[in-house]
Amino acid sequence: MEKQRFTLSIFTENVVGLTNRISIIFSRRKLNIESLTTSASEVEHIHRFTIVFNATESAAQKLSLQIEKQIDVVRCFLYEDKEMIYQEVALYKVAVDNLTDSDAVEDIVRKSHARILAAKADFMVIEKTGHEEDTQALYEALKPFGLLQFGRSGRIALSKERQEISTLLAEFEQENAIV
Repeated sequence: MEKQRFTLSIFTENVVGLTNRISIIFSRRKLNIESLTTSASEVEHIHRFTIVFNATESAAQKLSLQIEKQIDVVRCFLYEDKEMIYQEVALYKVAVDNLTDSDAVEDIVRKSHARILAAKADFMVIEKTGHEEDTQALYEALKPFGLLQFGRSGRIALSKERQEISTLLAEFEQENAIV
């Protein structure tokens, strides 16, 4: 069986230690997390984990089921890339003293649909939103100009299907409300 990229969208209660418990499940199954992003969701008091990893379809399905069994996990959805709309954000800090040809950097920024977030006396910070391939391409283009720092967020993603997550999670919230 061939490995492919999967994204888990996990809806959880916001509790201490859950990230560790989820990562241990990956470790036990000898799977590497490529990207992990957490945030509040569209339902109050429910958070969303977005985890990207590579596995066989069978291993991914088993992993998803095991995560959903965890206490404090409300629901876990498994997606292939084609079922998701996703982006990431990258920041690039470039030394200004290396910009003898600032028109070249400006051209690169414009062509990659990036933007300059900050311009200081000794550096500039550029932001790019896109897929991993897009942010990596800009990294390669800016590398010759002296990158001082580079950081890329994890994937943020939503499913392409019309999914009434807020209804599903609201029902969970009602079922678990303290009376």
